[in-house]
Amino acid sequence: MVAAWWFATAGSTSFYWPALSDIASRFGELWFFDHLREDALPSVVRLIAGFSIGFMAAVSLGLLLGSVAALEDATRPLVEFMRALPSVALLPIMMLLLGTEDDMKVVTIAFVATWPILLNTVEGVRSVDPVLHQVAASYRLSRWHRVRYLVLPAVMPQVFAGARVALSMSVVAMVLTEMIGSPGGLGYFVLNSQRTFDIVAMWTGLIVLGLIGYAANKAFGLLEAWVLAWHRGYTTQKEDQR
Repeated sequence: MVAAWWFATAGSTSFYWPALSDIASRFGELWFFDHLREDALPSVVRLIAGFSIGFMAAVSLGLLLGSVAALEDATRPLVEFMRALPSVALLPIMMLLLGTEDDMKVVTIAFVATWPILLNTVEGVRSVDPVLHQVAASYRLSRWHRVRYLVLPAVMPQVFAGARVALSMSVVAMVLTEMIGSPGGLGYFVLNSQRTFDIVAMWTGLIVLGLIGYAANKAFGLLEAWVLAWHRGYTTQKEDQR
């Protein structure tokens, strides 16, 4: 695809579709290393901070709601309502409450990341095999030990499935908040380049966003493989037995 893009745009005179060779040349000028430090790095820090906060909050709340059926039933309409709200619609409210600085951006990312993980965690807790709970009760395990050694390992595959969806949504939220928030970040760089008609720079910003999204997905995949190594081995063992 890169080769096709390179040859298809070779010698292009279009203002909006510059040659990939020009984009590559400008990429080195812009992103090694001034804008990498000023725009890309702050965006990555906000993404990691917001996603981490959302992940921890969602797993903690999901364990509580999944364990207390009456509480989950009572809060389900509110959870579904909040999950359905698009992040774009919430940006004006976030700006009024938190301003346009990093706090607004991180909180918005955390809010967006919370709901897919929360719903998957609740479903994971409620789908734990009842036999496991009976065994834990027969051994008189404390509530903490049940959560630590029984519930958490059982729900982690579904938690990570929701987290993958949440990660892609967090990248989108990161770009949106930077486009309307205070200057700085990849979203602001792309929008400002478009406003000043520096289209080549805009394309370089889009490429950096794609590279960050790809790197985040690969890094998350490695983390998931490490955390769920036992689950992959267990699944393989079951398939071999069949």
